[in-house]
Amino acid sequence: MNWISDDQRYENAEFRRCGRSGLDLPLISLGLWHNFGDVDSYATGRSILRRAFDRGVTHFDLANNYGTPYGSAERNFGRILAEDFAAYRDELIISTKAGWDMWPGPYGNGGSRKYLLASLDQSLRRMGLAYVDVFYSHRPTPDVPLEETIGALIHAHRQGKALYVGISSYNAEDTRRAENILKQEGVPLLVHQPSYSLLNREIEVDLLQTLDELGVGCAVFSPLAQGVLTEKYLAGIPEDSRAERSRFLDKDSITDKQIGKVRSLLALARQRGQTLPQMAVAWTLRDPRVTTAIIGARNVQQLDDTLDAIKNITFSSEEEKLINRITI
Repeated sequence: MNWISDDQRYENAEFRRCGRSGLDLPLISLGLWHNFGDVDSYATGRSILRRAFDRGVTHFDLANNYGTPYGSAERNFGRILAEDFAAYRDELIISTKAGWDMWPGPYGNGGSRKYLLASLDQSLRRMGLAYVDVFYSHRPTPDVPLEETIGALIHAHRQGKALYVGISSYNAEDTRRAENILKQEGVPLLVHQPSYSLLNREIEVDLLQTLDELGVGCAVFSPLAQGVLTEKYLAGIPEDSRAERSRFLDKDSITDKQIGKVRSLLALARQRGQTLPQMAVAWTLRDPRVTTAIIGARNVQQLDDTLDAIKNITFSSEEEKLINRITI
């Protein structure tokens, strides 16, 4: 029997327009960076995706090298898509990226036309799709001309393999350059995907303003700072934690000073009637220039807790001042 989604899935869902496009994204999107590879529980990943969609999460964010081994998150997602979501494809926004290391040799990394277009074809095969809704340049690569990297996005768009294009982790200056190259070819830059959290506020310097001026959406990743903005590390670094086992979070960065900030933020979250992850996600969404916050989840319970962040994304001026004193 085919899985059927909750027919009330949009009752409490909230969306924001992505820049000056015609596309709406949910306030919270689900990222498959972790927990969806071959080393993870397929059944748990499937349950998380089902529950997310049942709660109005329509945007699933991937990349070519997500999962262990590389590509396994896309492959597992494609299997779940075929088994459970085939009837709902037109209700979904599926994004993927290329730019970081994927396969050996000079053509499996970086920003070349060769790599990006070959990677997109591989991603489509793994997921069983004719197109993705958004294809990103996953990172700037200074040793490759930006015109070549952005030209690959334009080609994918014109082929119909990507309905929209985006960039990730570009600074404000390169974002303007990329947007201009795209504009000259009649292809809009839909969205930028930067890292943003209470502990990483770099995009507030000039990137958010740049995106607003250009009419580009903003899909922030790591709003929980790779799990640091939870209670997980308050008593030390657990053996099964990301800081201990993942190359993406340096355990030496989890200092006593940083944990002190987390404790202060936790106290404020409790005053607001939220968990720390809820407040952390809500805080990124307080700014209307942020279109969506991309979260991860280990299980359905964790997903549900974080999705409840949208119940209160308003901060008083006193709370803003306190957060600034704690984090800046």
